[in-house]
Amino acid sequence: MRIVLVEDNALLARGIIQALGDEGHAVDWLSCGEAGAQFIATQGCDLAILDINLPGRCGITVLREIRGRGECAPVIMLTARTTLEDRISGLDAGADDYLTKPFEMAELAARVRALARRRGTSTGTLERIGALEYDRAGRRLIGPQGALELPRREFALFAALFDCQGRVLSKNALCDQLYGTGADIETNAVELLVSRLRRKLAGTGICIRTLRGLGYVMQETDSA
Repeated sequence: MRIVLVEDNALLARGIIQALGDEGHAVDWLSCGEAGAQFIATQGCDLAILDINLPGRCGITVLREIRGRGECAPVIMLTARTTLEDRISGLDAGADDYLTKPFEMAELAARVRALARRRGTSTGTLERIGALEYDRAGRRLIGPQGALELPRREFALFAALFDCQGRVLSKNALCDQLYGTGADIETNAVELLVSRLRRKLAGTGICIRTLRGLGYVMQETDSA
């Protein structure tokens, strides 16, 4: 998933980025409420993690703006506040979960997985393309011969192309989704991932076409 983290504590933010990156997620980090609100409004996200006490604009205000636009991406609130009233205010503003500092990174990762499963069940448990079944919630691909094992980056690439199947995704857009906006990653890293994924999808009725100068598009083949 592409996750937006809005947190002004740099040390904590780096720990979250590392932990969620190890889970295969791309994390965009903003350190103030104003920048976070603008980024989410223009770039969007699959899930947001918002601190409540932020410079520029508090996390509750950012959350209300997100929900006011009708965006339904899951949101986890982070805060050092421990009172019941604070938790209720965050949940009433539209938060899906609430985590009190300090917390273990393993718990945050587990809550992200839980929200991803909840998000996946809204469109059904299994989705099909070619000869594959895509278990979004369980992060699995199932083919005629059983589960198709993919490293986390290749799985994230599959998910990005699947969600835009039939439409072209540029290399830069894929870099943003796989590594986070502004990551110091060369586009040939995407080319290598696409090449590896193509080989593993051989015989599944799925192709990843290269449109030179434009990007990539996932399609079913005639044999699907």
